[in-house]
Amino acid sequence: MRSAKGQRALRPVLCGVRTVWDAVGDGVFFCPCCGGDRNYRRLTGRRRLTVLGVPLVGRGEAEPVVECAACLAHHAPEALDHPTTTRFSAMLREAVHTVTLAVLAAGGTTSRTVLEAAVATVRDAGLDDCTQEQLFTVVEVLAADTGRGSGTDPAAEACGPTLAIELHEVLAPLSPHLAGAGRESVLLQGARIALADGPYCAAERQVLTTVGSALGIPAEETARLLAEAARTPS
Repeated sequence: MRSAKGQRALRPVLCGVRTVWDAVGDGVFFCPCCGGDRNYRRLTGRRRLTVLGVPLVGRGEAEPVVECAACLAHHAPEALDHPTTTRFSAMLREAVHTVTLAVLAAGGTTSRTVLEAAVATVRDAGLDDCTQEQLFTVVEVLAADTGRGSGTDPAAEACGPTLAIELHEVLAPLSPHLAGAGRESVLLQGARIALADGPYCAAERQVLTTVGSALGIPAEETARLLAEAARTPS
């Protein structure tokens, strides 16, 4: 004899509300549930009153969702704001490369020690084919484009509006996706390049202060990190 609970489980559901989903786009995103890059479908939904499983009367629109093709979990559309692993790696490489160029533009490229430190930093970030000659050439082009190197004060010109805007454009989108230690790491990589040939010059310190600001690091914390880096033996 079936129990009352078993009898209730066998009863058909006469009516309910069902969401009918329509795919309106797809792509690749970082799935929080899977912890990696996955294909997704962007879905819009319409709620329907169902009788015996048959959708009949509309009950309004459902909030759009992003469905992971692997685990089938639904996420808010904001999940697409998180960069994929591939995109995040590219953003980090670009950030390190831009900070390196900014520090070299401020401190100059005459020191072989500084160029060696710069190349090692950029290669560690994933640009394996970077050479001293490439960095030297890019910095010289930047200097020519901004009119530096012809009697101008490097401290005053080190981080003019153009370079400051470029640093913010590259670093600001990356900052929300980095933990505090990650933001500090980007700043300190630039600091180690600047310190490769001795203490910071005024222009290097100004550029590194701008880097800290672009990464969302408070000014006093940036100053502390730069001071500690200067006291740490290389």
